[in-house]
Amino acid sequence: MYPVTQYVPRPGVLDLGWGHPRPDLLPVEAWLDATRAALAEHGWRALTYGASPGPGPLLEWLAGHLATVDGPCREDELFVTGGASQALALAGAVLIRPGDVVLVDAPTYHLAFAVLRDLGATLVSVPADAEGPDPEATAALAGRLRRAGRRVSALYLVPTFGNPTGRSLPARRRDDLLAAARRAAVTVIEDDTYRELAYDGAAPASLWSRGGGKGVVRLGSFAKTVAPGVRLGWLTADRATVAAVAARGWVNSGGGVNHTNALAMAAFGRSGAYARHTGHLRREYRRQRDALAGALRAAAPALDVAVPHGGWFLWAGLPAGLTADALLPVAERHGVSFVPGPQFHCDGAGGAGHVRLSYSMLPPADLAEAARRLGAALNCV
Repeated sequence: MYPVTQYVPRPGVLDLGWGHPRPDLLPVEAWLDATRAALAEHGWRALTYGASPGPGPLLEWLAGHLATVDGPCREDELFVTGGASQALALAGAVLIRPGDVVLVDAPTYHLAFAVLRDLGATLVSVPADAEGPDPEATAALAGRLRRAGRRVSALYLVPTFGNPTGRSLPARRRDDLLAAARRAAVTVIEDDTYRELAYDGAAPASLWSRGGGKGVVRLGSFAKTVAPGVRLGWLTADRATVAAVAARGWVNSGGGVNHTNALAMAAFGRSGAYARHTGHLRREYRRQRDALAGALRAAAPALDVAVPHGGWFLWAGLPAGLTADALLPVAERHGVSFVPGPQFHCDGAGGAGHVRLSYSMLPPADLAEAARRLGAALNCV
């Protein structure tokens, strides 16, 4: 029999490798209420083909909501998607031609690599420092590639509570990077998935907001703030890009993406359930972040761990001379797992001395035990 869920637990292993929500934080009853409300309000219209960019009630609520958490966004700058990964694929289908170069941050979200490569792109890491991509070096790299006959179409990054580092680009670096991208005629694809999981004050303004909606395609998702199983996200872009996405053949054939759940999301948002739920999530994930970070300080002091201000991940530096690939089998024998750092570099050539630890899926007591097991593993290598 095939499994029901993507993640299948391994007996005896506390897995810090998966960026999944804690199961008991998923809003089962509230989502049931929202679905009932959407069906009661819209009747058969909730179950037929939806408007191509997404149903009006969700676009209206989402535009208003985004204005409160980041900055102005018009309804005609939005397209509802089946999650951030589909948003990346849709934006890429409009922006990227087979054979293009797409620049990517290093390290960055590893599962985006396959989405971009499926579009026929060649991925090239940009020069980066502790604050993120180096703007001038990134523009210079794009120039060298173009002089070599390559088309450079986009720069992909996760600038706010990034995956895997948890890092956010400083305001000055955001502005300099936008200016460099404009000079290099490169569209920025901003994966803004973690914006609303801010634990120590507000998240920094998005690249989309700081750039006035020009030269940036922003990807958003309800996977982290509501539930991944609802398969809903969005992209924000200029009206021409949104129109080009809406004109894709499969949209024309099938109508709006995940129409029934999109109307349920509108009901979930308008009822106040979304605001209550995300507030609860921020409190719980803050507790989980602090539990793992505190336990690592006590049980694994050899790790170099920067505590992020939001998101789901800790990026831990290993002791000198130890690699993530060497530590992983020892850690799993001790009943704990993680994702090795090289997976977050498109060429696998960096990150050998780092591991990504997710604190999203396990409650605080399990996170403390996972840290103890990781510390024991470090003492055995």
